[in-house]
Amino acid sequence: MLTAGEVAGLIVAVAWVVLVCFLAVVLLKLSRLLTETTKMVSELSDRAVPLLEDAAVTVNETNRQLVAVEAIVRDVKQVSGHAAKVSGVAQVLVTGPMIKAVALGHGLRRAIGARGRVASGARALERRRR
Repeated sequence: MLTAGEVAGLIVAVAWVVLVCFLAVVLLKLSRLLTETTKMVSELSDRAVPLLEDAAVTVNETNRQLVAVEAIVRDVKQVSGHAAKVSGVAQVLVTGPMIKAVALGHGLRRAIGARGRVASGARALERRRR
């Protein structure tokens, strides 16, 4: 028969073996995880370089297009300024004669009205004199 110390030693030895086996399994899984992670990082870096190059090309093309758009906007601004000037000149050319025509019409109406009043006033004086 085994003594109590031997049984305790046997239990500790079995527990130690179970612990070592458990740690060996954990280390094996951790090793596989690190291997897979290394592969993924390698693949990711292989894929990231072309993506970064494509992004750089896209940014360069966008900058080139923005320069073209800036030139177009500058031209549109210039055309808009010219259109505003032409509109102002057209307004002066159209409204100036219209104002003069309206003023002339108003003056003629007043003159005709005043002439009518003068003529009727003259008739009234003639009647009074008689």
